[in-house]
Amino acid sequence: MPHDVVTFMEFDHAQFSTNRHIGIPLLATHLPYSLLPRSIIDSGCKLIYICRDPKDTFVSLYHFIARYSKSQNTQPIQLDEAFELFYKGVSCYGPYWDHVLGYWKASLEHLDKLLFLKYEELIEDTVLYLNKIAEFMGYPFSSEEQQQGVPENIVQLCSFENLNGLEVNKTGKHRDGQGNLAMENNIFFRKGKVGDWKNYLTTEMPRRLDQRTLQKLSSSGLSF
Repeated sequence: MPHDVVTFMEFDHAQFSTNRHIGIPLLATHLPYSLLPRSIIDSGCKLIYICRDPKDTFVSLYHFIARYSKSQNTQPIQLDEAFELFYKGVSCYGPYWDHVLGYWKASLEHLDKLLFLKYEELIEDTVLYLNKIAEFMGYPFSSEEQQQGVPENIVQLCSFENLNGLEVNKTGKHRDGQGNLAMENNIFFRKGKVGDWKNYLTTEMPRRLDQRTLQKLSSSGLSF
């Protein structure tokens, strides 16, 4: 399970001291840039931010929360109600557009410290962006590794299809034994497809989200 390998700063790292000594120099977070501790901003550590088209972001988030709610024997809210909340900016970790803009502006100011990526581009050419990530982190693949197909092998190993097919991600639990933080691994795996929002949103919903996105991102230089 990927989240068992790279722990979340605001959950696993903050609440369980044992996770601070596992020897993996990577942390994940959903925090907005404005809420990152100064120790992170001032440390010189590198940040990689991945954003996604707001329409797919909403659909993915809705299904994740709905599946988690059902696993806890609670009834999830209806999709149209959830959409209105997301549209108004009522969402996990704040309004989505503010979240994206925070990291986008920081990436323009600190090109050597913050790599800003789009999910859609990662899906389109994963090997290309894996190479970019390796270079950004200061560990580029050698010519020999390139010739041996190491980047391609990593992409295959970490692909949605491979991870989704692992038995641990079908039957295992993330944070097992840690109270209400525990959840079934299969909740994290749904489709991973670009444009899946077309299967769930009404004609009006994407139009409104696109308008809100244009409004929020205007003059920023960022677009989806």
